[in-house]
Amino acid sequence: MNEHDEMVTEYLPLLALRGLSVFPNMLLNFDVERTMSTSALDAATNGDRKIFLLAQKDVTKETPSERDLYKIGTICYVKQVLKIPGGGMKVLVEGTCRARLLSMRSDRKFFMAEVEPIAEEQVVKKTARVEALMRKSVNLFDTYAALSAGVAKETVLALFGFSEPGRVADYIIQNMYTKPESKQQVLETIKPIKRLEIICDMLAREIEVLAIERQIDSKLRMRLESNHRDHVLREQLKVIQSELGDGFNDEPSEFRQYRERIIALGLAEEVEMKILKEIDKLEKQSFGSAESSVIRNYLDVCLELPWNTTTNERLDITAARKILDDDHFGLEKVKERILEFLAVRQLSPHVKGAIICLVGPPGVGKTSVAVSMAKALNRKLARLSLGGVHDESEIRGHRKTYVGAMPGRIISSLKQAGSRNPLMLLDEIDKLGRDHRGDPASALLEALDPEQNATFRDNYMEVPFDLSEVMFITTANTTETIPRPLLDRMEVIELTSYTDIEKLEIAKRHLIPKQRKKHGLKASQLKFADDAVLGIISNYTRESGVRILEREVAAVCRKTAAKIASKGIKSVKLSVDLLEEFLGVRKYKPETLSQGMEVGLANGLAWTRTGGSVLEVEVNVLPGTGKLELTGNLGDVMKESAKAAVSYIRSRAEKLQLNHEFYKTSDIHIHFPEGAIPKDGPSAGITMCVAVISALCGAPARREIAMTGEISLRGRVLRIGGLKEKTMAALRAGVKTVIIPAENEPDLEEIDQSVRKALNFITADSIDSILDVAIDFSEARRNESINAVAPIHSDEGHAANVGTSIMH
Repeated sequence: MNEHDEMVTEYLPLLALRGLSVFPNMLLNFDVERTMSTSALDAATNGDRKIFLLAQKDVTKETPSERDLYKIGTICYVKQVLKIPGGGMKVLVEGTCRARLLSMRSDRKFFMAEVEPIAEEQVVKKTARVEALMRKSVNLFDTYAALSAGVAKETVLALFGFSEPGRVADYIIQNMYTKPESKQQVLETIKPIKRLEIICDMLAREIEVLAIERQIDSKLRMRLESNHRDHVLREQLKVIQSELGDGFNDEPSEFRQYRERIIALGLAEEVEMKILKEIDKLEKQSFGSAESSVIRNYLDVCLELPWNTTTNERLDITAARKILDDDHFGLEKVKERILEFLAVRQLSPHVKGAIICLVGPPGVGKTSVAVSMAKALNRKLARLSLGGVHDESEIRGHRKTYVGAMPGRIISSLKQAGSRNPLMLLDEIDKLGRDHRGDPASALLEALDPEQNATFRDNYMEVPFDLSEVMFITTANTTETIPRPLLDRMEVIELTSYTDIEKLEIAKRHLIPKQRKKHGLKASQLKFADDAVLGIISNYTRESGVRILEREVAAVCRKTAAKIASKGIKSVKLSVDLLEEFLGVRKYKPETLSQGMEVGLANGLAWTRTGGSVLEVEVNVLPGTGKLELTGNLGDVMKESAKAAVSYIRSRAEKLQLNHEFYKTSDIHIHFPEGAIPKDGPSAGITMCVAVISALCGAPARREIAMTGEISLRGRVLRIGGLKEKTMAALRAGVKTVIIPAENEPDLEEIDQSVRKALNFITADSIDSILDVAIDFSEARRNESINAVAPIHSDEGHAANVGTSIMH
């Protein structure tokens, strides 16, 4: 059609194709399911059976708009339509000519397209180049068909009947397996010669890809055939070996080496037989099978274990003592236990390994003590961190039949240590988890039982391994979360908080030299005054151990290094006056007692994870209806102690000359300051009782006295824990006298001597015996609403001056 001729357009039903293209003079069979497509087919078959087929750009688009469609498509003649049961149609169309989409409109059910037919450009003269392109295209298509299994030979033969270049190009692209975008590119190419050039390029590229695929398939086939051949030969070899019997010993060197190494270990009969059976299984496996890989890994693990390898223990008590003293200051109880173990080993070399649990607050040196123990005993150290372990298989291993199976942590640690008698450190044993994957704590029961661990069985190993020579050391912050059966197997040694003097010595002997060396400072460049170190301990740390202290020392070293490097200062001597310059404002103020005695205010002693502290108890007695108010973020145990204290006071109302109805006519409010800190435990019972009696009687509690103890309903003072930390807190706060339960009197031997000399200790087995000591009844306030109270007599017969009681 000439460009000056009038443009001829047609209005035809539009059917959008997804992933398909149809070319002129070609037949295409496809299924139609979309409602708009079936409606367009119905309109075409009811008319002149002409329809415009146009490919859409995005095949996922269910209802395409005009911008989702290409511009060039094909006008086709609908030759046959078959309805499919269940909906949809199967249609056969024949392409007539290319056409360009000019516009489209919708009549709700389908689209009508205004299209302009594109006349095929005729090649007037077939030059040598055109002939060469046609031949090249046909030859390439023939090669493509030979490589591709999807093109029949008849399809290639039909190509020889075409003489027009455009027809050849359309036929080839119609029968190629290529991307829809590539087919659309050929459809939109109007010039036949250009179309042939594109076809040649596409065929050459596809042939290259198909050749590579065939090469890969060939290599894969050869490899599979080779593996099959090896398998057949191995099976034949096994049959030959079984026929020849013992006279044939030419087994593969790999299996012979495995057997020789296993026999050389001199294992127990049960273990040796089990491992030799695994070698027999390996021989029967085909090379490269999954089962053979599992067995090889198992044999390698077995051969790497230290079945008979041990280290010579250092049984020299003097040398061991020196190593422990050099590494740690204090901790006498732990050192004593290690030296006792060495002494027993000297007298009885065959004694089983010990199982010790070091319990104490964070930072007191539990892990480092275990490391020093390994060095003192000349044992290898195997460390397992158990914090957060939830899976039982982490301890006992997985069955080797599982993918990626491996031994448990105990066996793996022994393999890494390379010794059968290491010191095995089980860190953070109190933080073991438990969930649907099992209970790791229960899995440790066998390993930590001296009567059982000589035949410890790991799930992966499936044979017993002797752990009786292993020395187990476990660490924990508390014994409360350790299951009782597991705790019963261990000897618990408590590492209590350090005193300020002990922290000073640790800093001077260990922390300061270590941090100076780490920061590249010499002893002459940075010196610490003793009062400066004590100032850091009291004003910048509040802990049981020395971790924060070490961080503060490191901060001083950094500041010093910066001053020496940038300001030319040669050396620094840290004094108390320089602390704020190096470490900033003080983080903690020293605990001090308030001045003067007050009614309803008593001093208690509390234990925390960072050490001890003095805890004030405040009590107000107000007119009311007998409510007992408890504030200060208290736990259930402390609330019960308060109720027990009030019940005890009610039972002593007559002796205390109190109104028997005070619990009905008065509200008692007990408050613990520092309400943001949770508080719980029974040891504040005696303090609450004294504070309530002080408030009810109007007699002040003595400020220089602090007390701790649990009380019963009958006024008995019961045993408490954490006495060492509590007494150190009392000394820091300026307390002169400490009242403790009589049952805790033996614990005074464990208290630091400097603390014991500075404090006056009073032991009590009942509240009655210490009321005259804790409360100053001679200062009881009197007014017209206060009734006189008779003198109080304790159970021991001690008299005390008694004040008066407010009656409401």
